[in-house]
Amino acid sequence: METIDDRRVRYLFEAVTSGSVRAAADKMDMNPSVVSRQIAQLESELAITLIERHGRGVKPTDAGEMLIDYYRQHQSHQSDLVIKLGELRGLARGHIDLVLGEGFVSDLMAEPLQSFWVKYPGLTIKMNLAGTNDVLRQVTDDLAHIGLVYNPPITPSIRSRAAVRQPMCAIVPPDHPLTKLERQPLLKHVAAYPLALMHGSYGTRQVIALAEQMDRIRLTPKLTTDSITVVKRFVMAGMGIGLLPEFAVTQEVDAGDLVALQIDHPLLAGVEAHIVTRLGRQLPTAANQLLLQLISTMRAFKDSRQRSKGVRQ
Repeated sequence: METIDDRRVRYLFEAVTSGSVRAAADKMDMNPSVVSRQIAQLESELAITLIERHGRGVKPTDAGEMLIDYYRQHQSHQSDLVIKLGELRGLARGHIDLVLGEGFVSDLMAEPLQSFWVKYPGLTIKMNLAGTNDVLRQVTDDLAHIGLVYNPPITPSIRSRAAVRQPMCAIVPPDHPLTKLERQPLLKHVAAYPLALMHGSYGTRQVIALAEQMDRIRLTPKLTTDSITVVKRFVMAGMGIGLLPEFAVTQEVDAGDLVALQIDHPLLAGVEAHIVTRLGRQLPTAANQLLLQLISTMRAFKDSRQRSKGVRQ
């Protein structure tokens, strides 16, 4: 065949991303037989199997994956075209998809978004919170224009637009014994106190695990969570300490409620915060303006000489 029916490809996409034909049908508000028939028709037209059915749903074949990637890129290009057409009206309207780790939220809300919306009040932003791995996935799959991520692994499809060293810190109350040390705390000092750590899908926990291996120290967290807010509340309640980069607690440090102590460890001292986009994707003007705003105004992307005085180095 000379053309591919994009409407039928959408049925395939929804079935695979939803996990089953029935789930796709529910999402599209139609009968499952319609979805199944459209996929079968597409397989017939292309003369190749696109999905494999199993007890819990469907998964794509190699050919199915190719069509799903095609559909994602097609939707991304279409979305970018709509935005660019809007940009001809002077950025009076438009939408940006942003995905980030929770640790960036207080930094982002402190000034960057306020300043951005003063300049471009007609633009809208969708903000998703995710762990490191999911941030990279959403950017790679064009579900987000921009990602903010801490300690990301090297990923061929990802382009880093800014990378700034943001050491891992021990987050403690102002009167904690670690603040009385005459030196930066070592990992063994941290291990002596009850800890709150993030789940393993987060960049903070992944780099901590590597540091544990290097020092042959095993940290046993009293609390494991997927919420940085929970870690901060744990520390402020006097239940123990947390391990986070300083920018995740900027408001609390500025208010004097918490102190961020840089840990004396070569690996933890060299961790970076990144702003990322998909390699090869040309951002719409609105998204590019937001990217420039974040790089120039977020504390997470200032070097160590420009950081808060609440961080003890």
